[in-house]
Amino acid sequence: MKNPIIYILLLTIVLFSACNQNTKKSTEIVKPKLMWFDAEANFERFSYPDSIDFYLEKIKNIGFTDAVVDIRPITGEVLYNSKFAPQMRTWDGFNRPDFDYLGHFITKAHELGLKVHALLNTFVGGHNYFDRGQTYTTNPEWASMVYTPDKGIVSIMTLKKKYSAMINPINPDFQAHMLNVLKEVTAKYPELDGFMLDRVRYDGIMADFSDLSKTKFEEYIGEKLESFPADIYEWKTDANGKSDYKRGKYFNKWIEWRAKNIYDFMALARQTVKQINPNISFGTYTGAWYPSYFEVGVNWASNQYDVSKDYDWATPEYKNFGYAELLDLYATGNYYTNVTMEEYLKNNNVVINETDSKGARGTWYCVEGSCEKIKGILKGHQFLGGVLVDQFYENRPQLSRTIAMNLQASDGLMVFDIVHIIRKNLWKEVEEGFQMAKDEKTFTKEKK
Repeated sequence: MKNPIIYILLLTIVLFSACNQNTKKSTEIVKPKLMWFDAEANFERFSYPDSIDFYLEKIKNIGFTDAVVDIRPITGEVLYNSKFAPQMRTWDGFNRPDFDYLGHFITKAHELGLKVHALLNTFVGGHNYFDRGQTYTTNPEWASMVYTPDKGIVSIMTLKKKYSAMINPINPDFQAHMLNVLKEVTAKYPELDGFMLDRVRYDGIMADFSDLSKTKFEEYIGEKLESFPADIYEWKTDANGKSDYKRGKYFNKWIEWRAKNIYDFMALARQTVKQINPNISFGTYTGAWYPSYFEVGVNWASNQYDVSKDYDWATPEYKNFGYAELLDLYATGNYYTNVTMEEYLKNNNVVINETDSKGARGTWYCVEGSCEKIKGILKGHQFLGGVLVDQFYENRPQLSRTIAMNLQASDGLMVFDIVHIIRKNLWKEVEEGFQMAKDEKTFTKEKK
């Protein structure tokens, strides 16, 4: 070039442009995208290392960042060689070849740049559909005692419509068992990136009404109950056969106490794994439906959020047992078929979730509304919005939209479960959801 001044100016512009692009790339926030691998539903498919490799490569290529690997399904069996728990070697008539299932997931995922979280279903130890698991073999005393409208107080194992035999969370032997399992996995797999605990809760409003729970609650309040369980609540059935519970004088204190029990275990579980590996992530999954989640004894809010100002079931002390501050990773189930608040207001449908005793209405019960409410409850703590894929078998485009909304309105995404995507070949819809999420105007465009 004849003019050196022009040359220098052009070179400066090119270098500045390149630096600016690199700066944009380095500052771009990549939200975590977690794919859940259920233990039972995927048992045969992922019984071979090459199958694990294939699907890990597939989710990596699509844009997922993490794999959540279920290693303790609801039977209480585990998917690794354990000194403390029975190993699940067969499911639905299929015998799994002997190999290090979780170890292979970790090795291959790390080769691809993916993180791995071990998923443990926590306060559960039996599958009621198949009469299988720890509560049916070695430890029937672990099973929760539930207060039903028609049968009174019975073992949860007798209720076959409840597929999981949930455990009484304050059973000391079971707590010791679970802590041993957590310690074992942490030590056995030092390269594991984190834990994701599921079902760290009571079964529902009906649980637990065992003698142990009665005694421990009396110790908590410093009084003897005159009438149990009526002092907590009493079932009433109307002329049409519909049952509902009527709150007793200790109902709110009971709700508070149960939240404390879950909080105490979460704090102990976190301490247990961090003592072995301080860098391991401690996370959990819960349902997003906070207005009714008190029925399962869980307060996943920040302890800076005063629940009693918004809900009549909460005591002023209830907020002390918010456990958001204990978590490194929190995923919540935005399991709603309506994506935007506009959609919900148009449809105005009743929503009843897995753990609810009754249905509910309101803009909470759509993805956009849920994320908006959760931000206020968590007081700045991050959360990942969860998608239940099989809700969209008959409306495939809505899967893309719910993925996009979760990615835009929350701090990441958790997809449950890979088996649903495989069965209905929904990979294209997942990819489209990722692409839609990149366009901040996706949902405003739809309104036009």
